[in-house]
Amino acid sequence: MQVSSKEKFWLTAPITFFLLVMLGFPLLLDLIYSVSEVTFENLLSPRLQGFENYFETLQDPTYWDALAFSLKFGLTASLVQLILALFLAIYLEPLLARHPWLMAVLMAPMMVAPALIGLMYRLILHEFVGVIPYYLWEWVGDSPAFLGTENAFLTLVTIEILQWTPFALLILYTAYRAIPTHLREAARMDGANSAQLLLLVELPYMMPVILLTFFIRFIDSFRVFDNIYVLVGSGAGGTSTSLSIYIYKAFFRGGNIGQAVAASVLLFLAALLLIALLERFSRRMETT
Repeated sequence: MQVSSKEKFWLTAPITFFLLVMLGFPLLLDLIYSVSEVTFENLLSPRLQGFENYFETLQDPTYWDALAFSLKFGLTASLVQLILALFLAIYLEPLLARHPWLMAVLMAPMMVAPALIGLMYRLILHEFVGVIPYYLWEWVGDSPAFLGTENAFLTLVTIEILQWTPFALLILYTAYRAIPTHLREAARMDGANSAQLLLLVELPYMMPVILLTFFIRFIDSFRVFDNIYVLVGSGAGGTSTSLSIYIYKAFFRGGNIGQAVAASVLLFLAALLLIALLERFSRRMETT
């Protein structure tokens, strides 16, 4: 049954109105604040000043350091999550097929709020009261400063991987199970071994989902705030300042709302560009 244009309008009107009210108005307000001189004192009456906030943000070395940290963190965490989840999806497929309830157990880490995960690992890894440093001192006689400047990045990436690899595992496992049986049977009839079946049939079939999973996890890791802020904050000399923490510090600590909002708009535009590229790539994959 075909749906008329009028029916389509009324069917989509509620969600369209909701998005306009809940997302459109805050976005419009952010755009106004980003081109205004605004602090907590004149929050209701900002003074327009053009693109000075954007120029100040782009000329701030701290902003570029935060951008570099977020890019490095996002790429490292998402790549490791993707590789680990793909391995687990293929290796555990027979076990999960027999016992589907195990997937719920594997999903447990991602059900905990990131701030609570950060607080938990802060207690576990703390140099003076942490359980792991204590036993390392007892057994080995030494313990690295997990939350120190030298090891903070590796610690943060590891925690991000431990919490969010199950999310990638769920998507990739579903995609692996969805591979048509006749493709595997045809490849085996042609004499393909297990390695050739994986590299030439299964992985190419899963490639759109693999790339989609990577982009989802990259965007999420790129904008990370909760567990980093709880674990180490901005770090010594700002060594662990992500873009989200940079915006938070500019807004709440510096009181420079205009510059903070300008930085958030730049982050929003970067995410929007990334999503547009992903959509264009997915369309190209569908046509090929």
